[in-house]
Amino acid sequence: MLNKENELKLFYSISEVAEMFNVNESTLRFWEKEFPALAPKKAGRGIRQYQQKDIELIRLIHHLVKEEGLTITGARQRIKVNKDNTDKKIEVLERLKVIRQELAGMSEALDAFSYCQVEVLKENL
Repeated sequence: MLNKENELKLFYSISEVAEMFNVNESTLRFWEKEFPALAPKKAGRGIRQYQQKDIELIRLIHHLVKEEGLTITGARQRIKVNKDNTDKKIEVLERLKVIRQELAGMSEALDAFSYCQVEVLKENL
């Protein structure tokens, strides 16, 4: 979800974080109330500044609530009891998504070859 350019930033606005996870800003504010560990810094006039640690927690909450379908209470409990294993599971799933995209790209590249092109390649080898 994060690109290399964003990984260099120290702080993210609520709109940037909402866009990263494809959720509304109000969802992030709600999660802040429900998960005490999610507490971004607030600059002047209450402007939220999310750090990388906040984004990692949001990634975990998003996975549990949006992808696994847990309730807020269930997600809170899972984070409390089994945070490390859940973090590892999310990391593995993200790696698998990247691998799947790479394989899909390879498949498309192979599909682009016609039978005649393959025969010409064989002759040239």
